[in-house]
Amino acid sequence: MKNKKWIITSLAAVVLLGLWYFLRSEPGALEAIKVPVKHGDFEISVFTSGELEAKSSENIQGPSGLRTVGIWNVQIAELIPEGTVVEEGDWVATLDRTEISNRLKDMETELEKLETSFTQTMLDTTLELRNARDELINLQFNFEEAKVNLEQSQYEPPSAIRQAEINMEKAKRAYEQAQNNYELRLRQAKAKMQEVTASLNQIKRRHENMLAVLDDFEIRAPKSGMVIYRRTWDGNKVTVGSQISTWDNVVATLPDFSVMMSRTFVNEVDISKVRLNQPAEVVVDAFPDKRFTGVVTEVANIGEQRPNQDARVFEVKVRINEADTILRPAMTTKNTIITHVEEDVLYVPIEAIHTAGETTFVFKQLQNRPVRQQVIAGMRNENQVVIKEGLDEDDEVYLTVPSNPEDLRFIEL
Repeated sequence: MKNKKWIITSLAAVVLLGLWYFLRSEPGALEAIKVPVKHGDFEISVFTSGELEAKSSENIQGPSGLRTVGIWNVQIAELIPEGTVVEEGDWVATLDRTEISNRLKDMETELEKLETSFTQTMLDTTLELRNARDELINLQFNFEEAKVNLEQSQYEPPSAIRQAEINMEKAKRAYEQAQNNYELRLRQAKAKMQEVTASLNQIKRRHENMLAVLDDFEIRAPKSGMVIYRRTWDGNKVTVGSQISTWDNVVATLPDFSVMMSRTFVNEVDISKVRLNQPAEVVVDAFPDKRFTGVVTEVANIGEQRPNQDARVFEVKVRINEADTILRPAMTTKNTIITHVEEDVLYVPIEAIHTAGETTFVFKQLQNRPVRQQVIAGMRNENQVVIKEGLDEDDEVYLTVPSNPEDLRFIEL
């Protein structure tokens, strides 16, 4: 029994040793990766992310008379969903009427007061002028009566005649003064009525303007198209709850899809490479299999600080050459702006380039063996480097470092 147990234990140990031997991981030599030297046109590009927008669009604007009624900002209460296709005259948005309704109630109260004041002033002046006319008539009768008395006193003593003359003069002067006073009262009454009428007409015009502006709080499409929300300077969409002002009362836009642009921002490090009319390639994230060509049409002269970005960026717009019904505003794009092209040059991947001090070299395949070949590098992009001297088109270079690189032959230029 003891021998049997010993044999089983020994066999188990042998099996375990065999498994360890065959399954153990041994450090193997790193597989050499070689690539041929490429020949052709070498492109230097700037890569950015952007957003589609229409080159031209018609703004859907809010009320144009907000300033005339003393309202500077209005909140959007309701807004049609973005992307909705509307016909001319269709409802698009409704603005909050709270402030203008309160102002309208105050104005209607003021209008009622002025109408009452107008009526009261008209009655007062009418009554006042009527009394003045009655007084004037009575004074006229007194004057005529004094004239009759004077005529009848011709046979009276001189003192009686003189008294009659004085009475007539007094009656005449009182009548003339009353006439002048009536003219002044009439002019005064006209001026007072003009003043009240002007105030009443002014408040009526303001009331009519406010009613007209209130009607414009129901915003409708000026023409047919697809409604796209407008974005503010900081990139936020103007939607329900947003404010529009008298200086910028655009609620939404109706873009023209015939010419689309990619609006992007280039880092201040790369902006010096970007110029007008440079070619570009645009890929829409929603349709990665489709590629569009474009051209740089706008480059901002002044940088800006974008949210969540430390470096300053410059706005760049790329016009897309092709028209396609799948393109819609606000779609995200990847833009490749070709800033420079070196024609008919040799280039290799960046990973193949090595430096030792001031010497630049590559590991080259020569007679089926790796060697260190000194090279003169030129311009580089994100992935490749131009080789001015040191390599030929038929050469192959290593992307991995061969074993014992210090022992390899070094070929100088």
